[in-house]
Amino acid sequence: MEWQLVIDCRDPARLVAFWAEALRYRPQPPPEGHPTWRDWYLAVGVPADELGEGDSLDRLEDPTGAGPRIWFQPVPELKSVKNRLHIDLKVGGGRAVPLAERRTRVDAEVDRLTALGARVLGAMDDPENDYYSVQLADPEGNEFCVG
Repeated sequence: MEWQLVIDCRDPARLVAFWAEALRYRPQPPPEGHPTWRDWYLAVGVPADELGEGDSLDRLEDPTGAGPRIWFQPVPELKSVKNRLHIDLKVGGGRAVPLAERRTRVDAEVDRLTALGARVLGAMDDPENDYYSVQLADPEGNEFCVG
């Protein structure tokens, strides 16, 4: 089975730029025979007034082919409640890595992501249970964790 993650958003191009860097993904090229995604959408019958301006860059793919594709689906409404699904970025190395080293790795990734436009929401620092992670929000407020 093939699957993709779909994230509703107001500004797909903004989230494509953020998540491409965050996940080390790349924008997915449009289907063969179409110079842009906008051309493809128009060819399959999506009305132009639903596409906005630009080339409708709204999809990411894992350059290694291992991870799922991600489609940032434009919707008119703003995000208003906590996500029911979120992405966890596992950068610490797991419990085989000492907690101090995991914390250093997580904090370095959090610094990189905040420089890209993420916002820190809080940390779960629980040394008694050998656990550390940081919760962030992407540029549109979608929560995700780095651990």
